Amino acid sequence: MTRIHNIGRLTAVLAILVFVVTATASYAAGFGDLKAKIGEARDTIVVMVKNKDKRGPDQQKLVKDSANAVSEMLGKMKAPAGKEAQFKELNETWAAFKKTRENDLVPMLIAGKQEDADRLAGGIQKERFGKIMALCDELAK
Repeated sequence: MTRIHNIGRLTAVLAILVFVVTATASYAAGFGDLKAKIGEARDTIVVMVKNKDKRGPDQQKLVKDSANAVSEMLGKMKAPAGKEAQFKELNETWAAFKKTRENDLVPMLIAGKQEDADRLAGGIQKERFGKIMALCDELAK
């Protein structure tokens, strides 16, 4: 009976270990995918900032759609255990980043206010982007 009991206990421990490893890998992949999507969204706005001829409706739609895709993906994710504060910070930082690009940066670019746009993109938006990427890395661990 003891031997069967030990086999059952070993099986339970192995099942828990497999679950933990799988969950950890899942978070890593999820936040890695999110990071890639955020990079794509950033690239769409960088195109607008750097190319005056790429500020029309098509590029504006790409900028908006790529940011919405990030928001949608992030909305479906959950915080890893013990990292709820970092996940909340990621959500808040992304929301601020997205709002600024839609309400300030894109209108500046459309209005031809290149210097203002450059300052905004190279200032708070660059800072937020770095923070977002660092939080994704931290949440993936």
